[in-house]
Amino acid sequence: MIAPAFLGIRDLPALNAILNAAAAVLLLIGYYLIRQYKTHAHMKVMLCAFGVSCLFLVSYVVYHLNVGSVRFDKPGWVRTVYLCILATHTVLAAAVPVLAVLTLRLALKRKFHKHRALARWTLPIWLYVSVTGVVVYLLLYQVRPRL
Repeated sequence: MIAPAFLGIRDLPALNAILNAAAAVLLLIGYYLIRQYKTHAHMKVMLCAFGVSCLFLVSYVVYHLNVGSVRFDKPGWVRTVYLCILATHTVLAAAVPVLAVLTLRLALKRKFHKHRALARWTLPIWLYVSVTGVVVYLLLYQVRPRL
C-alpha cells in the first residue's frame, strides 16, 4: 500500500486524529449555522465535514492495511477506560458512513423534513465518533501510564 509522499505510514494515526478533530469542529459549526437558519453556509460546512470524514476513512484503511491492528498494552484503569471508549466508538463508527450518506442524500434531494429527522440521530453519533476517535488516538499513542 502507498501513503502520500510527504507522510509515512507511521504518521497516519496523527493525521487521522487531526481529521477526526476537524470533522468534529465542522459538525459543530454546521449545527450552529443551521440553528441560525444559514442553510447555504450549513450545506457547505456539512459537505466539508463529509469530505474530511471520507479522507479520514481512506487514511484509516491505508494505515491498517499496512500495519494491521494495534494492541493497547497499557495496564490498569486506563486500559479499562480505553476498551470501553473503543467498544462504543467502534460500534457507532460502523453506522456513521451509512447515516451520513443517507442524511446527505435526503438534503440533496431537498427532502428537508426527512433530512432533519435523520440528522437528529446522525449528528450526535457522528460527533461522538469523531471526538472519541481523537481520544482513542491519544490513549493509544500518547498516554504514558505512571508505574
